[in-house]
Amino acid sequence: MQQLQNKLPQLDARLLTAAGYVRRGSCAADIGCDHGKLSLHLASNGICKKVIACDMRQKPLAKARWAVSLYGLDELIECRLGDGLSVVSPSEADDIIIAGMSGVTISEIISAAPLFYTKGRRFILVPATKPELLRRFLFENGFSIIAETPVEVSRYCYAVICAEYTGEKRESTAFEEYVGLCNDGSAATHKYFAKVLHRLEKQGDTALAAEVKACLI
Repeated sequence: MQQLQNKLPQLDARLLTAAGYVRRGSCAADIGCDHGKLSLHLASNGICKKVIACDMRQKPLAKARWAVSLYGLDELIECRLGDGLSVVSPSEADDIIIAGMSGVTISEIISAAPLFYTKGRRFILVPATKPELLRRFLFENGFSIIAETPVEVSRYCYAVICAEYTGEKRESTAFEEYVGLCNDGSAATHKYFAKVLHRLEKQGDTALAAEVKACLI
């Protein structure tokens, strides 16, 4: 197993950071798993006792199944064909990972699965675009963002969002929606702020742009 583990596909900064938010000993659902890289990492490193790898596309899921068998992880990873969380039961997953989709699409996936709205359920989300709309959705639907990490991949900056369901709904401020908890002072954070600032200035939102600019000083 160790020899095979050394040959596992490498994760980029987004997926590696997302994996860091998955609770050790949990059962996880990897939604939109593509070729299953994250699922392989979670299972082979002993982070999860069970992973359900889901994708709505047959070809990527077939490659994920092949990889699971190649690395002898059939007992730890189950591959399922389906849209979003529709093929997962709430009792099967403590932590949900959804990465590589727009903030709007991620919101729609979560919105379509209200049975997963139970206290303590963790959602690790990596929106490719529109993270501000995803954050707004989370606040309005009873989720609390407990941590965020900005990462840079191939000159693009992303926010890895870790949220848990609390049932407490509230309105979010524009600053919370655009910046979130990305405030660790890292180089990736500064680049993320610069990206947000550029968008706000382009939109003509000078007041919010000034708030974000203050974070860059």
